[in-house]
Amino acid sequence: MRFPAAISRFSPGMPHYLFAGVFLLRLVALERLARSPLFLPAHGDMHFYNDWAQRILGGELDLHTAFYGLPLYAYALAAVYRLFGYTPFIPGLLQALIDSGTAVLIYLFTVRLSQRADSRDGQATDSETAARTTQTKIFAGLAAAAWALFVPAQAYSIILMPTAWFTFVFWLVIWRVISARGGPAWKECLLLGILIGFTAMAIATALFLIPLVLVALFLKGQSGFFRPRVFSAAMFLLGIGVGTSPCWIHNYLLARDPVLLSAHGGVNFWIGNNPTANGYPRFPPGLRAGQAAMLEDSITSAETALGRPLKRAEVSAYWSTKARDYIAAHPSEWVHLLLIKARNFWNAFQYDDLSIITNLREQGVIFPGLYFGVIAVLALPGMIFAARSAPISRWIIAAVLVHMAAVMTVFITERYRLPIVPGLVIFAAYGLWVFWKSFFTLDYLQVATYMALLAAAAYFVSWPQRDPALWALDAYNSGWQALESGNLPLAENKLTLARRYVPTNPESNFALGNLRLEQGNKPAATSFYLATLQYDAMHRGALNNLAVIALDESRYDLAEAWLRRAEDVEPRNAKTHFLLAATLLAQESRKAAEAEIDTAIQLRPGQPEFIRLKEKIATPIR
Repeated sequence: MRFPAAISRFSPGMPHYLFAGVFLLRLVALERLARSPLFLPAHGDMHFYNDWAQRILGGELDLHTAFYGLPLYAYALAAVYRLFGYTPFIPGLLQALIDSGTAVLIYLFTVRLSQRADSRDGQATDSETAARTTQTKIFAGLAAAAWALFVPAQAYSIILMPTAWFTFVFWLVIWRVISARGGPAWKECLLLGILIGFTAMAIATALFLIPLVLVALFLKGQSGFFRPRVFSAAMFLLGIGVGTSPCWIHNYLLARDPVLLSAHGGVNFWIGNNPTANGYPRFPPGLRAGQAAMLEDSITSAETALGRPLKRAEVSAYWSTKARDYIAAHPSEWVHLLLIKARNFWNAFQYDDLSIITNLREQGVIFPGLYFGVIAVLALPGMIFAARSAPISRWIIAAVLVHMAAVMTVFITERYRLPIVPGLVIFAAYGLWVFWKSFFTLDYLQVATYMALLAAAAYFVSWPQRDPALWALDAYNSGWQALESGNLPLAENKLTLARRYVPTNPESNFALGNLRLEQGNKPAATSFYLATLQYDAMHRGALNNLAVIALDESRYDLAEAWLRRAEDVEPRNAKTHFLLAATLLAQESRKAAEAEIDTAIQLRPGQPEFIRLKEKIATPIR
């Protein structure tokens, strides 16, 4: 069965056209983003990277502490801002280019996979081979188009996040592993090691590619020649060391802190493996959501628990020990948690911890398209057929499973599982190609097998998520962002919806309290803050805001009481000590106020409002 003649004249320059088409699509989305209120990041991980880059440009290079957050993307942003001025458009443009390269890799993978499967049929005529080649290219083009229209890929290719870069590097490494017949030569091993190590300074799960490359090095090609392979492996590991060297040189030699990349891995391990974990980034008590807030809380909580200032490696060890103790004490619960993570990884439910995908769709920035559930349902049958018919597909399957294992050590989010989607798109296209051939060759057994596998995959992937807190996430994040951007009506709708899902959630109540405070309704704000404390008695934000309201109403005793509770929760929080100093000054307790402001300045030196309050306290009454 041949395709129509117009389709059969499929251009041999298809990868070039695909690259241009995907790039054009991403460029349109980027231009829409530049005209939207979401262009300049105001919160979350995007703001974390953007703010860090601007601090780097301002000369804030802290050489005395180990990195607490992977630094590569922030430094790359700083370099772009230095060259082109401050605009997120240029990083988005570069990411659009690199994401278009991912689409080309998908095309090449799909063509290679289908050709290898066809090569097992040695009885095909030349005309049949030509027709199959045309069909292969068409399905490969459809696979690349699916990536172009994959909604999460559209979102993460244009925002200030390193996901698009990592996804391209991940599949570029796998492509080189597959392409090298006898395993990569030592020069390429060195370059691959440098590339993986360098990428790990932005996303540490890149290091999970190390065993895959080493296995390929020793298993691919003919037997024998063991010593050259050992040398190639040594060059590969040397490349890893060279690629990661900016991090470990900074941490070990300058900061004198034994941290390879970043010390925040310990708290991520705890968030993903604790008694309240649900397979997603559910923050345990004492840790606020958001990258910057979470990192700050993780340091202060660890120092409060141990009663002394800690090096970053000690902070990481504190949280890692808590997680390991939990695993050791509750092995069966932890195994159950791993099964939940595996289900979450393949589930159609979209847990986007930034809620950026929903926001960009609602703002009309990105195009309608495909989501993870559809891709996964189509990919799983294709994966089974490919593993049987095309041995090179097993490397792609291994890559998917390796990345799955990497994220299961912590938790599952949409951006964490996005890097496997190119592999799933390849298998989805391959499965549809097998179904197409089987249908037109009247191979009813294979058609029935495909349909049965498709039904089983649909049942598995669409397993319902019944926790209302998960459904509240997008509404909460969208409402919080609307509040920060001053869109109070939208914030009202979104935050009210989030609270309707989970009335007992402290963060939803706290956000609604902030909204009422912004609206000038202090009694209603107080009511929401008290509700926040009802569900989280140690919520420092609610305690501080209640103190601020009491200060504004000149109820100094009540303000001090709220702040003393906040101080008990987090003794090393500079803002709490600053507010206490202001409260004590209003009560004319200058000596106590001076002690509090000195503590605040010690915890956060150089803060202008702290210095002004200290000068005010030191000014004698006339």
